[in-house]
Amino acid sequence: MLIRKRVLYSGQVQGVGFRYAAQRIAQGLEVAGSVCNLSTGQVEVIAEGEASVVAGFLRRIAQQMAGHIHDTQEFEEPVQSLTGFTILH
Repeated sequence: MLIRKRVLYSGQVQGVGFRYAAQRIAQGLEVAGSVCNLSTGQVEVIAEGEASVVAGFLRRIAQQMAGHIHDTQEFEEPVQSLTGFTILH
């Protein structure tokens, strides 16, 4: 079953390579979406794919960036059939 998650990460998440780490993690996984810095100081990740793949992707981000993340907000949204994973500016 395909799902879509929108995740907001707070803490020292900008200027530490967060977006590039998320993009590297997405490579080789069947996950589509995007990552971008928000004006609030948060980083937003959109991830679509099979539930287990999305969960694994988000878990790997949390593990790799654990020292920078202080809070995570996760929202389930309607699937939009995205393709590829991109960094938005």
